[in-house]
Amino acid sequence: MNTGIQLLGILVVFCPVLISCWNLPRNDNYTYPELHLFEQKLDHFNPTVNTTFMQRYFVSNQYWKKGKGPIFFYTGNEGDITAFINNTGFIWDIAPVFQAMVVFAEHRYYGESKPYGDIQPSVNTTAQYGQLTAEQALADYAEIITELKEHLGYNSIPVVAFGGSYGGMLSAWMRIKYGHIVNGAIASSAPVKYFPGLTNCEKYNQVVTSDFASTAHGPQCVKNIKMAWSVINETVAQTGGLRKLSEIFHTCHQLKSAEELTDWIKDCWSNMAMVDYPYPANFLNPLPGWPVNVTCSYLSVPFEGSDLLKAMYEAVSVYNNYTGKTPCFDTTSAISSSISNSLWDYQWCTEMTMPFCADGVRDMFLPQKWSYENYVKNCKAKYGVIPRPHWAIVNFGAGNLKSASNIIFLNGDLDPWHVGGILEDVSQTVISIKMWGAAHHLDLRHGNKHDPISVIEARHTEMMHIKKWIAEASNIIA
Repeated sequence: MNTGIQLLGILVVFCPVLISCWNLPRNDNYTYPELHLFEQKLDHFNPTVNTTFMQRYFVSNQYWKKGKGPIFFYTGNEGDITAFINNTGFIWDIAPVFQAMVVFAEHRYYGESKPYGDIQPSVNTTAQYGQLTAEQALADYAEIITELKEHLGYNSIPVVAFGGSYGGMLSAWMRIKYGHIVNGAIASSAPVKYFPGLTNCEKYNQVVTSDFASTAHGPQCVKNIKMAWSVINETVAQTGGLRKLSEIFHTCHQLKSAEELTDWIKDCWSNMAMVDYPYPANFLNPLPGWPVNVTCSYLSVPFEGSDLLKAMYEAVSVYNNYTGKTPCFDTTSAISSSISNSLWDYQWCTEMTMPFCADGVRDMFLPQKWSYENYVKNCKAKYGVIPRPHWAIVNFGAGNLKSASNIIFLNGDLDPWHVGGILEDVSQTVISIKMWGAAHHLDLRHGNKHDPISVIEARHTEMMHIKKWIAEASNIIA
């Protein structure tokens, strides 16, 4: 047993209740992992397709104990894998403790792992995107792990999958689908139940609203946000209204409609709630600590008319221009370039049917109904595809995970996505951890002195289960 695991055991003796007395030290001494390319089959399930593409994955042997240490495998998300390498510090913090090899694999079609280059999904390119699915991505990861273990000459090395958000869904599904390859999974902020019939479409926006309302200036902040929608529409109705709004909000091009602006602002608030971390961070965008609270400080008193619009501009600037280096706002996207909006939108139109709606009463948004008919119509118009709204439920089980094992689902109460997560223990080996005061997969970030105690405790619970999974896989008595 290595010294890191021995230290973990000592900590359990002295801190038996969720080990809350010890904050995991931040590891800034790791070296950036080495780039590898894997020739991957385009279609794992059709033997008549022989096309391949080059898939990126990154490997660090810095802390690995040859032949003994486990593989910590990050299941890449809907974006460039380097963004997740730089924002998944928990793996780097615990790699020395477990003497683990660290692997980050890029999701097919994202980042630089593109079978068809930079061609974007559209009605005209639908045939080239038929293999952009979670099933194919999981098979990719299974192939990489298998090849890596064979290359190393140690086929019995334990593997723990890690992932956050969609990546968390994939890590859980890796354990379910490829349990003979992956020994356990850390699935943080993984909305595996955010599908039709399982999660009410209005819940997400209600959590966003609650996040804003619970800040120091929350009640007035929410009132201003609600009022701003009608002020925007009233301004558009005036002569030159769209030009005026474009000037106030410093947009990169003149707005074409009120909806363009209101949808963009809504997405800004949604993303802000996701990354409402207690310290400055740069995941979706560079942000201060507790950015929702900072945002609401600009909306802390009653405003009307143009004054309200100017205050809204200052508020959205917290998310879009905290560094002060953004010359104008691109209202076509409220998310950074590290996450691919168009590719994820295609997946949303095929197998990731996640409905959103708002009523404007229990939330701070314009009323918006979820219409399956309109959803299908829009997806057919954009990509020439018909959605499969229940396929993820049939294929992966959603909340019916009684036959699964060795998965930890973690969810923060500030994270709007938690409404589609696993919020209760399924069994003794499929457990749920709730993190109070935590936003989107905060536990997967580096340890920080500002972390809520719930996150510190969650990380140590994760470590105890990882230790157990490794022991079981290695036939060692824990």
